[in-house]
This record gives sequence, structure tokens and C-alpha cells, in this order.
Amino acid sequence: MNTESISEKKEVNREPSVHLIVFKLGSEEYGIRIEQVKEVTFTPEIARMPKIPVFIKGVANIRGDIIALLDLEERFHISSSALVNGEAKSYSKSYTLVLEAKDYTIGLLVREVPQSLSIPVSRIEKTPSFIQDLQINDNYIEGIGKLGERLIIVLDIHKILTFDEAEQLKA
Repeated sequence: MNTESISEKKEVNREPSVHLIVFKLGSEEYGIRIEQVKEVTFTPEIARMPKIPVFIKGVANIRGDIIALLDLEERFHISSSALVNGEAKSYSKSYTLVLEAKDYTIGLLVREVPQSLSIPVSRIEKTPSFIQDLQINDNYIEGIGKLGERLIIVLDIHKILTFDEAEQLKA
């Protein structure tokens, strides 16, 4: 290792960084700021509910709290990473990220063990303007983190649900 790369590493370590919980949706990596995640747990049994949006898989009892569980792959119309021979796996071997917003608590279903990692703030870039112009993300994409060859889409979990959807969760 040369002195230039050592000094670059030290500089990176001094930079302010963002601590993320990283998980996969489809084949892409997504991250949520760790301060937005209350806990990560195995997905408990899900009780299906009538007349709810397709991306809400139902409700579950997590440590005495009944919370709605969201499947972001369905919310974002991403092909599931959990298809086996064209059939979807159940959520029995998945994980739930319990997220606390100001007025509600929700769970995000993820198929693989989420990872914790820090990314220097300087390595998180804003979403390209042409994607922002499409207004398809309603600004729930906070930025795109670059870590070596990895690209991590950083989500603002408070903006994933519409105002009306969030109001339904409060009820």
C-alpha cells in the first residue's frame, strides 16, 4: 500500500459519514439511515387484511405492537429476488425492518439478512436530475451511495408512503 492510498483512507475516515442498514430489493441494494430503523427481526406470522393495497402484506405482532408490513419490491414494481422456478417464496424466512416514523410504526419485509455499514457523506450523490424530473420517486430516494463497485440507493423512509397511506396507518 502506498502512502497516497493510506492518506486517502485516513481522509475518508475523518469525513462525516452516514450509517445505513442495507438490504436487497430485486438485485439492487437499498439503504435506510440507521436512526430510522428501530430493530431488525425475523418476520413473524403475518395476518392478511382485507381491502389493503397489494404492497401491504398484512399486520404482525412484533414485541406486543401490531404493525403493518410492507413489501417494497411490490411497492416499487421490482421483480422479486425471491422467485424460485417462477413461484414466490413465502415470508417465513425473511426479515422485518421495524421503522418508526413520527406518527406510525411500519415493518419492511426483506429477504436477506440486512447489513450495517457507513458511507462517507461525500460518496452519496443526489439522484440524477432526469429521474427527479420524471417525478416517479416523489423524492423518497435521498441519494445514491457509491462504495467501491457497489451502488446503494438511499431511501428516505418518511417519504415512501403517500400522505393518505400514512394517515391510514395511524388509524
